[in-house]
Amino acid sequence: MKKWILAVALAAIASSLSAPAAQAQGGGMRGPGRMMEMLMKDITLTEAQKAQVDSIQAKYQKEMPAFTPGTPPSPEDREKRMGLMQKQNADIRAVLTDEQKAIFDKNLEEMRSRRPGQ
Repeated sequence: MKKWILAVALAAIASSLSAPAAQAQGGGMRGPGRMMEMLMKDITLTEAQKAQVDSIQAKYQKEMPAFTPGTPPSPEDREKRMGLMQKQNADIRAVLTDEQKAIFDKNLEEMRSRRPGQ
């Protein structure tokens, strides 16, 4: 059940925000699964951390503005999504050990550098 909730939450959260990163890599898996995969690359979470991350993602999913695939979000919705994603990343980072935080920060910076126009 948690995996299903996580999948749904991630799909709604990052579908519009992660497409540029996936396109920069030449396609492949898109959406929130890919975004979270990139953020957590080389990080192994404990079961307790996984539960906390799932909870954080579910919390922010509820706050995200609605998104219609194929329709760009309004500037206001995009700004809200970006703000919520930043808060979510900060909350997830707080769950990590110092070693995991260093890897998370490196992964986040790599994602940001791949965005078009950066």
